[in-house]
Amino acid sequence: MAKAKKQKKVTTKVKSVPVDNTIGFLANRRLHCILIFLFGFVLYANTLFHDYTQDDAIVIYDNMFTTQGISGIPGILKYDTFYGFFKEEGKANLVSGGRYRPLTLVMFAIEYSIFGKNPFWGHLINILLFGLTSVLLYLLMLKLLAPEKASNYAAFVALATALLFVAHPIHTEAVANIKGRDEILTLLGSLGAVYFCLKAYYEEKMMWGILAAGIFFLSLFSKENAITFLAIIPLVFYIFTKAKTSYIIKIMVPFLVATFLFLGIRSAVIGMQFGGEPMELMNNPYLKIEGNRYVPFTAGERSATICYTLGKYVQLLFFPHPLTHDYYPRHVDIMKWGNWKVLLSLMLYLVMIVFALWGLKKKNHLAFGILFYLITLSIVSNIVFPIGTNMAERFMFMPSVGFCFVIAILLYKLSQKMASKDLLSFKQLYPGLGVAMLVSLLFAVKTISRNMAWKDNYTLFTTDVHTSQRSAKLLNAVGGELTTLSAKKEYEGRRKAMLTESITYLNKALKIHPNYKNTYLLLGNTYNYLEQYESSISSYNKALQLDPNYKDAKNNLGITYRNAGRFYGEKKGDLQKSLQYLTKAYEFRPDEYETLRLLGVAYGISGDNVKAIDFFTKATKAQPENADAMFNLASAYFQAGNQAKGEEFRQKALALDPNIEQERSRPKK
Repeated sequence: MAKAKKQKKVTTKVKSVPVDNTIGFLANRRLHCILIFLFGFVLYANTLFHDYTQDDAIVIYDNMFTTQGISGIPGILKYDTFYGFFKEEGKANLVSGGRYRPLTLVMFAIEYSIFGKNPFWGHLINILLFGLTSVLLYLLMLKLLAPEKASNYAAFVALATALLFVAHPIHTEAVANIKGRDEILTLLGSLGAVYFCLKAYYEEKMMWGILAAGIFFLSLFSKENAITFLAIIPLVFYIFTKAKTSYIIKIMVPFLVATFLFLGIRSAVIGMQFGGEPMELMNNPYLKIEGNRYVPFTAGERSATICYTLGKYVQLLFFPHPLTHDYYPRHVDIMKWGNWKVLLSLMLYLVMIVFALWGLKKKNHLAFGILFYLITLSIVSNIVFPIGTNMAERFMFMPSVGFCFVIAILLYKLSQKMASKDLLSFKQLYPGLGVAMLVSLLFAVKTISRNMAWKDNYTLFTTDVHTSQRSAKLLNAVGGELTTLSAKKEYEGRRKAMLTESITYLNKALKIHPNYKNTYLLLGNTYNYLEQYESSISSYNKALQLDPNYKDAKNNLGITYRNAGRFYGEKKGDLQKSLQYLTKAYEFRPDEYETLRLLGVAYGISGDNVKAIDFFTKATKAQPENADAMFNLASAYFQAGNQAKGEEFRQKALALDPNIEQERSRPKK
């Protein structure tokens, strides 16, 4: 008898009674599932006609495997996630630990083979998966809280948890950005694993446990965060069931097998990488400048900065404003332990940890919610191992489940406290239900509004740069996007103004990150478009000083030398300077037809017929089917007095294009 009494005492601290007919709405599970799914769809429907944004290029339309469709799947499985974009090995080292997340890329490849480059379908599938995840969360909460007989407590908490989760604006990055599907699938698979584990327990059918492990295995291939459920699942059994330790060990064996199998495959593909930190600010935020070089933070600076970001997560969960997709250096500044925000965050987490440990012994549901939050947060906290950035809102997609669960319980307690007797009347749930509905409504308004920032890169970058004013990465991105858009016909009237604005943003990025080689590359591009060639060349050379093997900088430098040569020859009439730049262009791009042609023209004008013939000959070898190239060579021979050779190449030009002489004699428009 004493043992039974003890079991009743520790099951939950919240008084729970069966659902009465007067609370029919709370008992209608099918209606709840429909409402939850539709709620999520309505909130994100405004993203359906958005473009690709952010890292969609890496995993979808600029990924050589994804764009191959189904035939690209073997490549996706064989290489690091970044390989299909960068097209060279070793890029896994750009981020700590490497990335092997093939499941979403396989999905994108299948979608690409069916729909082509069409973001509508990617957004639609994200919304549908998000709705499914939210419904599964609701059903799992019921499974946890009322596995056999429904109660008002279980019904209220499950519904409130799901509604808060669906509406929370911090999820916009995961849902509105197609690439965010890895977050959705990871949580969907992880929650599904827990659900089927409980089903195996209550129905006494181990087959459900095997299915749960299989789902968990797939979720690991979406994102490594799923591994935290190796701790969540035993915690669920301990808090919410009477399962013996031997049963919990038994149910976890397939999960451990799945985990080791995943880690084995991952290490075979990208090697054993568990947190080595690169000395580059955009992939290691815990660096600072000392003596004109980057050095690691002190232990105090690092721990204080991490502690601050953990507090920032809690603030965004309670008050999700302002939101941004970019928390790169120095949006989050270097923190010290004397900062009150750091100390407040430390106190908050200490209180959570102490309460969770105290409540763990009592199998307290609030303690479970807190532990769920802490456990799933741990892997992206930068405490266990570095993740390459300070923080990101998408990292809250999984931990926010614990937050929403805790808030739902507290709202039920509010109604319970205000009721004069046991909660058997729908009216007695009004206080908690009213607050849940109001918060969900406010969250929904913010979510719909925030979604609009994810329309395209230009909208996203120019919106968030007002929030992340000190992020070198975002300032760099805004500058790059302005330069790219300026080349489009619809922006022709604003072209110069956009390029000038781009330079302003890029220079701001360099003040934060003086060794940002990509910013120097973009500056070089922008100055090139403005025909400020000396500044363009200087920028490219600075990029090459930072990385002598920077292919893009080398290639673009050669183009700029060529453009400068043409500019000084055709527009400035400075033949000497034109030849100077064209000669440099030839060093970088010795096989490029246009550089060879311009050198031939320049030497021909200068009277050096030998060199003119030499470069025009090389031009014909670069493009042997080009009639214009043959005609230029013929003209050079005629000018040099070699009539036979001139006529020979004139006839070759005419054979390629019988109208070449008439076309060349027409005045240029």
